[in-house]
Amino acid sequence: MTDPLGDLTDLISGGGVVVLEGAGMSTGSGIPDYRGPNGSLQRHTPMTYQEFTGSAENRRRYWGRSHVGWEHFRRARPNEAHRAVAALEQAGLVTGTITQNVDGLDLAAGTREVVELHGNLDRVVCLNCGELTDRAELAVRLTEANPDFHARVEELHALNPDGDADLTDAQLEGFRTVPCRRCGQDALKADVVFFGETVPKDRVARSFELLDAGRSLLVLGSSLAVMSGYRFVLHAAKHGKPVAIVTAGPTRGDAKAQVRLDAPLQQVLPELLSRLRVRAA
Repeated sequence: MTDPLGDLTDLISGGGVVVLEGAGMSTGSGIPDYRGPNGSLQRHTPMTYQEFTGSAENRRRYWGRSHVGWEHFRRARPNEAHRAVAALEQAGLVTGTITQNVDGLDLAAGTREVVELHGNLDRVVCLNCGELTDRAELAVRLTEANPDFHARVEELHALNPDGDADLTDAQLEGFRTVPCRRCGQDALKADVVFFGETVPKDRVARSFELLDAGRSLLVLGSSLAVMSGYRFVLHAAKHGKPVAIVTAGPTRGDAKAQVRLDAPLQQVLPELLSRLRVRAA
């Protein structure tokens, strides 16, 4: 009789584990995933980088939705899965984490070696002059520019993994964006990788460095549907590093996995810590 959790425990106990995370890590914190049973892609098509940069109206719509969504997004707290990864790092078993999420919850949980592959919603970048600013500062400016907006948007219908809220055109009517404080251009963008945008090369390079230095790859909460994450599974398999996948539902990398658990992370990871005798962070 097979014992996938026992196999996973044996793999992790050897140390040198690099974690690759997807949106399923944060569902326990109230942030939906993209492709799960209740994933946002079933009702919401994320704005692409080309759409965002190609139209001032699209940027206005994005910032209106994101302004509402971020108020809820920033209140999210790490869940058991985030705390488990932090505990495994503190125990010396996990040597690095590559996250495709933009919520910053790994850092909030105490994980130190994190590559935020797709960026972080807490930062804003100007596409014209490159200035990086704090998202909280922009939130104040947007509120000042739209003093009646939150009163008109009485109900948050749905939150998406990229921080957007689903709002109607009527709810967005009259919303105003604000320019970059340094250069004055309408070029502010959340410092996250949009669909259709290239992941910064330095983040990709650092991710491969972690993987090359590690012994195995543990995929948590990702369907691996996009190459941004799947390439690390291919790289690990090519170089003979064991791959373990824990996520609910099928993944693109299942054929490459030596260990596969189709189960919620919030169930599997606490039990894994117990078997490894690691105290939760």
